[in-house]
Amino acid sequence: MLRVQKVGVEEIYVPTARRKTLHPETVRHLAEDILENGMKLPIQLRHDGKRYVLVEGLHRLEAMKWLGEETIDAYLVQARKH
Repeated sequence: MLRVQKVGVEEIYVPTARRKTLHPETVRHLAEDILENGMKLPIQLRHDGKRYVLVEGLHRLEAMKWLGEETIDAYLVQARKH
C-alpha cells in the first residue's frame, strides 16, 4: 500500500515533455478548488537517487506552487523513465 509523504515543491523535477502539457487556466481553476476543498489526490513521484521526478500530477503541483505552498502530498512510486 502506498503511503503519502510530504515533499518540498522545489525538490520536484518536471520533465520537459511533461511541462509542455501544462494549461495555465486549468492550474487556476484547480488552485481555487484546492483552496475550497483541499487537495484530494496526492501527486505521484519517483526518486532517481538525487531528486524526485514527477510521474503524475503536473497541474496539482503547479496549483500548489501558485498558492505559495512549500510542500505537497505525494506517493513515491516505481515507474519507468519517460
